[in-house]
Amino acid sequence: MRVHDYLDWHAREHPDDGFAVFGDQALSYAEAAVEANRMARAFEQAGVAAGERVAVLAQNSLDYVLLYFGAFKAGVVLVPLNYRLAPSEWSYIINDAGAKLLLADAAFTSGIDEIRDELGSVGRFIEIGGGAGGGWEKLTDLLGGVASTPPEREISEDDDLYQMYTSGTTGRPKGAVLTHRAVTANLHQLGPLFNLGPGDRYLIVAPLYHAAAGVATLACVAAGGTVVIQQDFDPQAVVKALSEERIAGTTLVPAMIQACLVSVPDVAERSYDELRFIIYGASPIAEPTLRRAIEVFGCGFMQGYGMTETTAALTWLPAAAHDRAISGEKPELLLSCGRPLLGTELRIVDEQDRPVPNGTIGQIIARGPQLMRGYWNLAEATAEALAGGWMHTGDAATMDDEGFVYIQDRVKDMIVSGGENVYPREIEDVLFQHPAVADAAVIGVPDEDWGESVKAIVVLKEGESVAEDELVEYCRGKIAGFKRPRSVDFIDALPRNPSGKVLKKELREPHWKGHDRRVS
Repeated sequence: MRVHDYLDWHAREHPDDGFAVFGDQALSYAEAAVEANRMARAFEQAGVAAGERVAVLAQNSLDYVLLYFGAFKAGVVLVPLNYRLAPSEWSYIINDAGAKLLLADAAFTSGIDEIRDELGSVGRFIEIGGGAGGGWEKLTDLLGGVASTPPEREISEDDDLYQMYTSGTTGRPKGAVLTHRAVTANLHQLGPLFNLGPGDRYLIVAPLYHAAAGVATLACVAAGGTVVIQQDFDPQAVVKALSEERIAGTTLVPAMIQACLVSVPDVAERSYDELRFIIYGASPIAEPTLRRAIEVFGCGFMQGYGMTETTAALTWLPAAAHDRAISGEKPELLLSCGRPLLGTELRIVDEQDRPVPNGTIGQIIARGPQLMRGYWNLAEATAEALAGGWMHTGDAATMDDEGFVYIQDRVKDMIVSGGENVYPREIEDVLFQHPAVADAAVIGVPDEDWGESVKAIVVLKEGESVAEDELVEYCRGKIAGFKRPRSVDFIDALPRNPSGKVLKKELREPHWKGHDRRVS
């Protein structure tokens, strides 16, 4: 089974059904199959061999989705680039992947021109939209005159499908290589949970260079649904679409959900009659935000947990589990990321990969058909990450007696204070409950007496104020004394990567500057 088989099947069985909508552009499944074939033929004509890499630097668009499927059909491995990175970071990824072709939106061509001399592997530079110039060819010209029949290349389910680079919150980003087999496995695992079908419209606002948006798009196409694409996240546009454009479901990171709730004045007055579910993930969500979102949107909420290296999802928290929590039957489920997907094994282990008792914090390791083939050109890192056939996630968590997983933090974010292990997530959850707190992150900072002490970095809600000692006192009785923050800094906004993850490395840097080791 190859990922593009879904597109071709629906083009045959439901040719007139809507494939995708972007602004005033729309394509049926039959039209999309033809355009994907043309994209594939254009890659062939440009001299890109099967298995070679093609980089794309663009915001969400209809062309972006077609590039995915055109690459799949040609056996070309797409390398989506994060457009929020600096040109030097693009240079590293493009060169690391050895991309033969680069496609970019007009908005990013000048940034690429700054580093063009560094990109030794790139033979041709293609502008996706607008007027090409300065050594850039037009995508429309590349597509001109090519055949609309499928390419004749033999493509196996074990062939590489795409190569996505990790967020790189620490160190250089690594290229996770996913095969057709891995991605179709995750689509099969997620299909019954999404429960989409022909005619259902799925809103995509998260960037298509990210695994969550990419796989959500593929899951919609696998089900024969219609992908409704927005170029970038805008809370007003998202709320309008959810209430007025017959959207059945969407994927939002917690920061997007919060933005919709706080920056759209009439969000609670609108009707969302056709909205069946919202999927969230990629970073922790504050429990008050989640409860408010469930109340406002009145639909099912579902959470997926996973990583780029696992295609997308390893675990799933269904709407029914949220209902159990809201009803009071098991309120702690709102802090869970769910239970393993069908065909996925998951363990919580100690430093020697030995399973720990339920309720004990350890690292999540998992295995299943959705795991990456490995990191591109990084044999040692691949062997470490996939030791024993298990993906070592680096996430610290507990598991309860029903098999629900509760992420505590990144293993490397753990604070050791006076010999006690402290996981920031537990403290952040308490801070989120304070009525004046909009956002919070907890880090360890050097302490002569305790090795590390707990520091909270807090963003207050607009118009709210609270003193440092009040927040520290608020934590008393809610968590152990050694976990309470010893200091609090107030800032306007937490630094986050495009996935919504807080960049704790940036928060730690001023406090650890001059220390040889980043633990004390």
